[in-house]
Amino acid sequence: MSRPLQQSRDATVPDCVVMPQTLNREQLQQRPGKGESSRVDTMYQVVPGSLATTKEKQYKELKPLICAILLGLALVVASVMSWCYYTASLKTSITFRLEQLELHREGFVIRKSPDSVSFRMGFRSASIDPESCLQGDSGNRLSCTKSNRGEVNFYVETLKPKETVTCYNIHWRAGRPGSAVEHCMFWAGAKWYGGAEMSTQHWPMRVSGAMEPAPYVTGDVYSFRGGFGGVLERYWVSSRGVAVRVNDSVPLHVGWNSSHQEAVCLQARYGEGSPFKPRQGHEPGPGKEPVAELSYQVCVGTDLKVMHRYMAKKHFKKPRNVPAESMFRYPVWSTWALYKTQVDQNKVLHYAEKIKKYKFNHSHLEIDDKYSSTYGEFDFDPVKFPNVSELMDKLESDGFKVTLWVHPFVSYNSPSFAEGVERSLFVTDPGGRLPALVEWWHGVAALLDLTKPASAEWFRSGLENLRSRYGDGYAVASFKFDAGESTYLPARFATHKHLADPSAFSKTYAEMAASFPQMCEVRVGFRSQGLPCFVRMIDRDSVWGYELGLKSLIPTALTMSLLGYHFILPDMIGGNVYPNRTDVSDSDPDLPDRELYIRWLELSAFLPAMQFSVPPWLYDSEVLAIANKFTCLRESLVAPLLLQLAEEATQTGSPIIRPLWWLAPSDPQAQSADTQFLIGDSLMVAPVVEKGTKIRDVYLPSGKWQSFKGDLYDKTPFLITEFAVNLDEVAYFTKVN
Repeated sequence: MSRPLQQSRDATVPDCVVMPQTLNREQLQQRPGKGESSRVDTMYQVVPGSLATTKEKQYKELKPLICAILLGLALVVASVMSWCYYTASLKTSITFRLEQLELHREGFVIRKSPDSVSFRMGFRSASIDPESCLQGDSGNRLSCTKSNRGEVNFYVETLKPKETVTCYNIHWRAGRPGSAVEHCMFWAGAKWYGGAEMSTQHWPMRVSGAMEPAPYVTGDVYSFRGGFGGVLERYWVSSRGVAVRVNDSVPLHVGWNSSHQEAVCLQARYGEGSPFKPRQGHEPGPGKEPVAELSYQVCVGTDLKVMHRYMAKKHFKKPRNVPAESMFRYPVWSTWALYKTQVDQNKVLHYAEKIKKYKFNHSHLEIDDKYSSTYGEFDFDPVKFPNVSELMDKLESDGFKVTLWVHPFVSYNSPSFAEGVERSLFVTDPGGRLPALVEWWHGVAALLDLTKPASAEWFRSGLENLRSRYGDGYAVASFKFDAGESTYLPARFATHKHLADPSAFSKTYAEMAASFPQMCEVRVGFRSQGLPCFVRMIDRDSVWGYELGLKSLIPTALTMSLLGYHFILPDMIGGNVYPNRTDVSDSDPDLPDRELYIRWLELSAFLPAMQFSVPPWLYDSEVLAIANKFTCLRESLVAPLLLQLAEEATQTGSPIIRPLWWLAPSDPQAQSADTQFLIGDSLMVAPVVEKGTKIRDVYLPSGKWQSFKGDLYDKTPFLITEFAVNLDEVAYFTKVN
């Protein structure tokens, strides 16, 4: 009976059949009724060894199924996670293309070729939601409506103004009032130029450390060295042929970071700490905050020079006239560094006599601070200048033209202060009732509101009366207009004309100064390239370095020139000799270091204007001979070229002082040269600006060049190493056609 059962284990059994139970030996011994029926006993088979119980068998049978289910669940979870990651990555990697521009979630790049990034801008304040972006059918406009911080109004549009230039207009309007919009330009190995006059000036630009975005407005970087200077434009251009210009309507703040990747950040914002106001007609309603917009243009050209010339032609006015010829040809002589505020009639006469005695030519003699009794008067101090008519007649008979130092401040102790209050001539508090007093380097004063026609006319007529009061006719030829930076506007103020950008005050001041055009001198420049005035560099210390020292002269001149200010007046030869800011002479602690003075003199002889204050005769006969040599060289060699280029600037806008890359836009060494410059395309100057050396390296860009010693160099570009330059020499090279 057991055999059929044994065979039936392998057979297919119908559901109605009950299969015999399988027990082990111990279970059989304990089974009730054991031995009662051999038939029943034979229905139980004895299986050798320990056999699995029914539950164990069921678990073994279910285990593969459970494992399969768990594995399936794990695969489902992994698939869901992978899908989420994929979709998130897909959103991040979504790219929109407009010409050479690729827009991503975190910013955009511009490529001139598939494997070369020319420019990269990062969105710091918020990132774009790519799913909200829509590209127009024409392909030249892209707009997005959402960021990771809410709604925005963002668009990019492309235009091609000429065959060699492609431009992209970028606009980002914040989603809510009070928030800032910030984008950062990553330098990505490129060299950048432009921006503003700085206390520490380099060419190309350098950034050090990190600075949070600060108001990008004109400032006095001698007194406030961490800010931006009096010559400032919203324009930068790179060695890779990329230019950036921020629109005038933007409440612009600029900062930088060099800790990881060098970047300059552009921020638009209103509110606390910002001097900007919404444009007239765009003010929010009462109790509402304005909404910031960051809009700028990025243009890409075939090379650096092509790009800059296009941007300069588009954004900078050409000077409408050339200033007085004498300022290009002869030195200006100022009383400031020599006499400071102790100037008087006898000192002026003595100074003029010495100029004549040592046979120096002169454009004019500038009588500086402080010839008046109080600041704000249009007359000479009768104690210090007892007979002004006699002084003016003497200077005129000796061939001197005279200019006077002026400024927009009226001290509270000046007789003009009461008149100004009565006639509402000053910048006021926000309520418009009281003059908003400011602090300048001579104490507390009111500031003339030159946006008000009555104030400008009062200032202008006062100066005109001063010009014609003494001597025969106009004894005073013109004026040196000092200050004018927005630094000296009160923190909270009101003016007759709405100033959305405080730098507009500097522009207004320069325009008023230009009404005295022949020998006009200002130290501010903002959207005022068209004026026929010399623009003076901020005061220099009597030191060698890049912080307001000798080494800063060429980078500052090149920066001013790039920004469209071609009539450059460097500060006084040897600096201002301020206490604790002077490398003093070994022989006289009241004089700048002798070698520094000589090298400064030599460099100044090749710039558009040349200005003495500390006179060379205070040193020795050798210094005096060097001064005579270079003022004569200026008259014979430099001035004719300067005048030709000045006239050309009024026609073409091309600069007088040019960087070496003007001749070699793609040459990396020309792009980096900060101690050499060009006068036009034909004269290259390489002065010595290092202390204690009589040699220097000179880089010759492509072309044929002849040195001032007569040596000819026709295998160029070429770096001359250890070129000998004696103390009484400047290395200069003429281009041979």
